[in-house]
Amino acid sequence: MDQGLVLTYSWVRRTRAQVLDFCQGLPLEVYTREHPDFGFGSLRNLHAHVAECYLWWVGNVGLGNASLSVQGQDIPDVPAMRRLFDQVDATVEEAFQKFTRLDEVYEWTHPIRGWRMPVSQRWLLMHPITHEFHHKGQMMTLARIWGYKMPPETDTDLVPPTL
Repeated sequence: MDQGLVLTYSWVRRTRAQVLDFCQGLPLEVYTREHPDFGFGSLRNLHAHVAECYLWWVGNVGLGNASLSVQGQDIPDVPAMRRLFDQVDATVEEAFQKFTRLDEVYEWTHPIRGWRMPVSQRWLLMHPITHEFHHKGQMMTLARIWGYKMPPETDTDLVPPTL
């Protein structure tokens, strides 16, 4: 496995942990409050969508695992969301062990919709990572709308490397 990819995912996990820690400190009603102008509506639902994206692309498409539908309303709080992301991490770790042709492009066909697209194992890992960061930005914006901000010394873009 490409060790740069493994290292990158460790940074993603640490960055995610900061966001989950922040969300853990919010009142539960803020974490689950829906805003009509945001896709997926709430911080919780955005988190659930991100987890489902990893489980779909890496787990289902890449590893052939059974598809898992994740609905925000089924995740009651941040501790339950952390457990869901434990599943995500286990799925990504499995991919790190099993993906051996990272850059071999092949055509994938959506099993229900029938559309086709080129993918690679590296793309299957990178797509949910970039998707997570896109939605993390939305989450931080939504939290600010609700009146909550990350501490100014916290970088939610990507944690710095450790010494």
